Amino acid sequence: MNKIHHTAIICSNYEISKKFYTHVLGLEIIREEYRQERQSYKLDLALNGDYIIELFSFPNPPKRPSRPEACGLRHLAFEVDDLEKIIAHCKSYNVIAEPIRIDEFTNKRFTFIADPDNLPIEFYEK
Repeated sequence: MNKIHHTAIICSNYEISKKFYTHVLGLEIIREEYRQERQSYKLDLALNGDYIIELFSFPNPPKRPSRPEACGLRHLAFEVDDLEKIIAHCKSYNVIAEPIRIDEFTNKRFTFIADPDNLPIEFYEK
């Protein structure tokens, strides 16, 4: 294996999630298509030119069982240079971060926000 190719996310409201991932998080749209046979959008997103997320919409997807300790994907984590800067940026979109914590093993600072479907997203300071 070489690297993680992408992470797939199924959202409950495509337009709200598209706005969150592109405007709030600033990911770049690579390709967007509507798949009529599935009644589903597929949005390919990049960070700094690297393809990282496939955002899908499907009619009536089931809810996530719990946050964040359900089996399966726990959260997405993004490395950031300045934690306060990303927290302020998110707050300008009314996305509130949890209190900053310190990783007990690395002594690095991190926090969490939630996407529109309550998927935990971590910002981990470099």
